[in-house]
Amino acid sequence: MGFVSALLGIIGFGVGVPFGLVLGYFIFIHNEPQDVKVPIIRPLHDLDSDSLLDLLDEMPLWVKTPDYDRADWLNKFIFDMWPYVDKAICGIIRSTTEPIFAEYIGKFQIKSIDFETLSLGTLSPIVHVNGLTNIYGASNSFETSSTNFPLFCQCGSIFDGEDFGLKLLGGDIMAIPGLYQFIQKTIRRQVASLYLWPQTLEMPILDALVAPIKKPVGLLHVKVVRARKLLKMDILGASDPYVKLSLSGERLPAKKTSIKMKTLDPEWNEDFKLIVKDPKSQVLQLHVYDWEKVGMHDKLGMQVVPLRLLTPNVTKEFTLDLLKNTNPNDPHNKKYRGKIVVEMTFNPFKEDNERFSGLLNEHMRNDSGGERATEDVPSSGAGLLLVVIQGAEHVEGKHHNNPYAIILFKGERKNTKLIKKTRDPCWNEEFEFMLEEAPAKEKIHIEVMSKRKGFGFSFKESLGHVDIDLIDVVHNGHINKKYNLIRSKHGVIHVGLRWKVT
Repeated sequence: MGFVSALLGIIGFGVGVPFGLVLGYFIFIHNEPQDVKVPIIRPLHDLDSDSLLDLLDEMPLWVKTPDYDRADWLNKFIFDMWPYVDKAICGIIRSTTEPIFAEYIGKFQIKSIDFETLSLGTLSPIVHVNGLTNIYGASNSFETSSTNFPLFCQCGSIFDGEDFGLKLLGGDIMAIPGLYQFIQKTIRRQVASLYLWPQTLEMPILDALVAPIKKPVGLLHVKVVRARKLLKMDILGASDPYVKLSLSGERLPAKKTSIKMKTLDPEWNEDFKLIVKDPKSQVLQLHVYDWEKVGMHDKLGMQVVPLRLLTPNVTKEFTLDLLKNTNPNDPHNKKYRGKIVVEMTFNPFKEDNERFSGLLNEHMRNDSGGERATEDVPSSGAGLLLVVIQGAEHVEGKHHNNPYAIILFKGERKNTKLIKKTRDPCWNEEFEFMLEEAPAKEKIHIEVMSKRKGFGFSFKESLGHVDIDLIDVVHNGHINKKYNLIRSKHGVIHVGLRWKVT
């Protein structure tokens, strides 16, 4: 009997397993359920706000903020510090608003106003950096550009979808069965959809086109006239002096006079033009050097002239004692180093004339030096051409897309920054060209290039170019338009031009 039972068991197992597999195949695989529909796959940009809202919780952070990892260390710091930051901010809000609320107590039948609880929430903000590290405005990013201190032009926030609470008369309404999901869904769709990812709620703090970098307001005409009784630096008792001049707060190369050989009393009478952006704070820096054929050039002395001492459109002459440096307590400044004579005229651009009427600083008048008015002197036609390369669209290279723009004008070449892996770069960079006369018959060449580095070599290719006639900007003062790029299928570049005259 034992043998028969074992044999029957083996036969039953051998028959049952294949039968079960066949039966399962027909039930679960062969006979496909008719009520199951094949899912439709669509890209994110084709989804409406309701569909995005339904998918929001399932989207990973790197989809919603693709540059998140770049600021991971900062977000970790903010997350750890948030409880203390929340408490400090709420304390400031309380102390600031309590005096304001106190004015309303006793009015309008109001007995008291107070914060029972005040909190910014348990979840800290998440900071992420936009891939366009541009100085002029952004969305969802902090952007900085200043030679002195970084400034925030604009903050952007994205609603990431969180839970909401609702209390009434001390009771938690959200505890009512069935009401929680309804309130959550209603609030999320009616309020959060106003700036639900990928939409952005932008809060401008400063003018994105003006605040980060001061705009030119005029030209400073400087005539380096002469120097007297300079230090003797050569073996034969003479020097080979020249002057370098620049404005404070500028990164542009300093301008230079010619070199006067073997003299302590050089005569230059050379004219220079400098771009002024803040006449109330900038100073003209003058450095006198002794030229050396080999080695470092020796410093003979220096001096500075604040532009606030000038009256617009009035030429003023200064006779200045040369110093070793600007430190008044330095004993080396007691040594006589000679004098330098310069003439200076600040000519505001016509559109800025009203801002600089009269002396720039009424409390600082210098009686030394002569003044002569130049209002009646006809304009020489000199001015400043401002070129703003705002961005490009639909530029595409054959091998790579790392675009940057090149500006060629009157022998000068200037480049924007390179932005990697994009067909729609946004630069918003401004370039300045100071001209002796209006460029009515000139053209400016702008070309979009792409560059990729590999194995120590740079591979470049052109993505299109455009040549812009400047006669319109001379007549109209400014132009802001998009130009189709030559030798590009669909490429467009957005350029702003402005011609400013004194």
